[in-house]
Amino acid sequence: MKRIWAGLFLGIGVLSLVGPARAGGEDVTLDGLKSKAPASWQKEKIPAKLGKLRIAQFRLPKADRDPEDAELVIFFFGRGSGGGAEDNIKRWQGMFDPPKGKSIEDVSKVEKMKVGKVPVVVVDVHGTFKSRFPPNDPNAKVTRKENFRQINVIFDSENGPYFFRLTGPAATVERHQKEFADWLKNFK
Repeated sequence: MKRIWAGLFLGIGVLSLVGPARAGGEDVTLDGLKSKAPASWQKEKIPAKLGKLRIAQFRLPKADRDPEDAELVIFFFGRGSGGGAEDNIKRWQGMFDPPKGKSIEDVSKVEKMKVGKVPVVVVDVHGTFKSRFPPNDPNAKVTRKENFRQINVIFDSENGPYFFRLTGPAATVERHQKEFADWLKNFK
């Protein structure tokens, strides 16, 4: 587990995508640091009505028996924007209902650490996801998705903060957790 989490926290910053990567995956560049996304991750075109704050978006293939793929989105709201860590932690936890008999704190893990000199916060939460589309519309219809998981990363680099959100069925997120962590670890 330490290896997975250690890899999760490396190299997030200003994002630019650079054409198709060698050997199948997309090269992703963050503040001059580059890492190749796994070939199985499908880069998606960002929908116009969602694209203003989204920098990149990937579809990660579903695990056997899961109802859908996972989604990885990278956001940038502008320097000093996007809210503080505590507000985001509460908001992300609020996107889930915990299983009966558990509290949201029982089903979420918050870690604070540094990646090089960059402060990083990771929030891993699971339960029933209260999905909205469009995501930030308070009047959007809520679709409840049981047994979902979301890993959020705040990377407060000099040009950030930048936000990563990996959301999907719990088994699918678990299936991709190591490659997600390795992808982040490989930014150099």
